[in-house]
Amino acid sequence: MDHKIHEELNKQVANWSLLYTKFHHYHWYVKGSTFFELHSKFEELYREADSILDELAERLLSIGGKPASTFPDILAKASIQEATGTESTEQMIKQLVYDFQQLSGELRDGIAIADEAKDYPTADMLTGVLTKIEKYGWMFESYIGGKTITSIKKRERSLSQRL
Repeated sequence: MDHKIHEELNKQVANWSLLYTKFHHYHWYVKGSTFFELHSKFEELYREADSILDELAERLLSIGGKPASTFPDILAKASIQEATGTESTEQMIKQLVYDFQQLSGELRDGIAIADEAKDYPTADMLTGVLTKIEKYGWMFESYIGGKTITSIKKRERSLSQRL
C-alpha cells in the first residue's frame, strides 16, 4: 500500500487522539452560562472521536500501517495543538473551529492521495469523517456568531493592509 496513505492516516490518528483528549478536557473544564449545553456536546464529541479514532487506526492496520499509539509519537505526528488548560469557553469553541478547519483541509488531501492510489475504501472513510468535521465546524462557528480564529485573522490582515 502507498506510504503516503499510511502517513495521512497516521496524522489523522494522532489528531483524533489529541481531539479525544481535548474534548475530555473541555468537557471537564467548561464554565459559564452554557455549561450544561457544552458539557453535553463535548461528551458527545469525545465519544464520536473515540469511534473515529478506532476506525482510522484499524484501517491503517488493515493496510499494513502502524498507528501512532504513544504520547510522544502522537504529538510528533499531529498537526493540531493540545488544549492549553487556560482556555475560556469562547476560546475553546474558537479553537475547535480552527481545528476543524485544519482537519478539513488535511482530510481533503488524504482523500485525493487515497483516490490517486485507488484506495477507495480509505477515500470513502475519510470522506465520511470530513462530512462530520464540516458539520461540527459550521455548528460551532454558528454558536459563536461566526467569530472564528480564521475569520478574525482575515479581518485583522484586511485592516492592516488598508492602513
